[in-house]
Amino acid sequence: MTAAPDRPVRPPESVWDYPRPPRAEPDHRRAVLRHGGVVVADTTDLVRILETSHPPTFYLPRTAFGSYLVPARRTTVCEWKGVARYVDLVVPGSAPLRDIGWWYAEPDPRYPQLRDRVAVYAGPFDEITLDGERVTPQPGGFYGGWMTAEIVGPVKGGPGTWGW
Repeated sequence: MTAAPDRPVRPPESVWDYPRPPRAEPDHRRAVLRHGGVVVADTTDLVRILETSHPPTFYLPRTAFGSYLVPARRTTVCEWKGVARYVDLVVPGSAPLRDIGWWYAEPDPRYPQLRDRVAVYAGPFDEITLDGERVTPQPGGFYGGWMTAEIVGPVKGGPGTWGW
């Protein structure tokens, strides 16, 4: 496991030590998201959600994306956090990323930290880094967790894990 030169190496975290219901906590690592050759978000103002069997899902301030986010029609319901509204990411000159992220206009009272924050699926981006480490998506494409070197699984999302 490596870290950016100015950051300490983080100890391994087993997703099986994460709580249920999920816990929200601040995270001040630097997240940089790129699409179409453009940095579409760059922030150290993160909130991560930790839930049993899942890698962390990171929520960034909606303002970190500037004008690249466009409301989408899709909505879903999370049993913990409430009604999620989806967004597309539109970068001029590149194909839009449809339903790439979600946010909670009125998050459940247990998660006030999520107000005005967006989580995104890592896979479709050109690159997402967290303190210089390239993030990989949670397996399966349904969940939005970000895999990094410190995450120890197995994690939910891949084939055969739906019944966990």
